[in-house]
Amino acid sequence: MIVIAVFGNSYQSDKENHLQYIFERLNSINARILIDSNFYHFLKEKTGLNPSHSELIVDNDFRADIALSIGGDGTFLRTAEKVGDKNIPILGINTGRLGFLADVTLGDIDNALTELDKNDFRVEERTLLQLEMDHNGQKQIFNALNEIAILKRDNSSMITIHVDINGDYLNSYEADGLVIATPTGSTAYSLSAGGPILAPQASNFVLCPVAPHSLTTRPLVITDSCMLDIRTSSRTDAFQVAVDGHSYTVDTDQMLHISKAPYTIKVIKRNHYTFYDTLRDKLMWGADKRF
Repeated sequence: MIVIAVFGNSYQSDKENHLQYIFERLNSINARILIDSNFYHFLKEKTGLNPSHSELIVDNDFRADIALSIGGDGTFLRTAEKVGDKNIPILGINTGRLGFLADVTLGDIDNALTELDKNDFRVEERTLLQLEMDHNGQKQIFNALNEIAILKRDNSSMITIHVDINGDYLNSYEADGLVIATPTGSTAYSLSAGGPILAPQASNFVLCPVAPHSLTTRPLVITDSCMLDIRTSSRTDAFQVAVDGHSYTVDTDQMLHISKAPYTIKVIKRNHYTFYDTLRDKLMWGADKRF
């Protein structure tokens, strides 16, 4: 019996019919269903659904064959955070908007779940970033599937971000911030800041400045074996570090160490749909909106 852990967001009460259908299809393939407790309480209280399940997931201590993320890319990132280094492949069903990670559309749910039941899919490995820093007086480690962003705290003054790569000085970025992105995250914050799109299997990271003071300061692609040491200076003596959307306030005397994480996230993809299909679809490449 296949064990499926289900995660979702709490912003989709209008998707009740789709949610009900998903759980009906999971029951039809005789899956053992684990449901994230927060998602389950949302379903029960806000949508009236009470899906059958074997267990509620109340923390990150669970085991499953597959994780199902129902929502947008933000939900997928939170699912990846809970999965961590468990080597559980994740399938993303998109009930949100754009969806590069959660790329199974509502219209494709039936086909995708049928393929899941028949084991007719491929699994891609996605590299993560690892951040090591002191936070609240303790050394802590954070992992990011999309990006780590170093950002100014206020709306006025810039921040100066000093970056060393493998012990060699690279640059002091004067900007609103600096995004360090994985290939997966190259279509997220980095893309909106003018960074390049990387294929998911690329062995690289992107350094993309956010609103740099100098027009000659451009995004840089580096190998994912690089070790980054980062320190900052600003008028406010503090800055923000965002790890896949989770923000932390850090004093400017703190050093950040960023490198490739020791594990990967497994992502389930349909056999007949590629990353380049996703680019054409989501970014509407070749589409003429005049007609």
